[in-house]
Amino acid sequence: MSYQILRTDKFNDQLHEIIHYITDDAGDVDVALRVLDKIEHTMMRHSDTQLNGSHPRYSILRKQDYRAETIDRHLIFYKVNEPQNQVILYAIADGRREYLRLI
Repeated sequence: MSYQILRTDKFNDQLHEIIHYITDDAGDVDVALRVLDKIEHTMMRHSDTQLNGSHPRYSILRKQDYRAETIDRHLIFYKVNEPQNQVILYAIADGRREYLRLI
């Protein structure tokens, strides 16, 4: 079964922030592009299968059916819409940060 991967505006904005931060911090666009490629590759390979992420540590997010996929130190928060075969990407955050308010 194939899943359509959808991104919210918040997810896109947060992803851009991460890439810009890496570019400014490392001073190397290639590093930022490799991180972006890894995130996008990981998420797109799941278009043919449901993501196997874990439940977030906060019960409020678990109750809302969020799942979390870890890519290096980043957490991607998503929901699966089974009836429409969609995976909706809601947020991406550095796993070392307090992420509850970011979603």
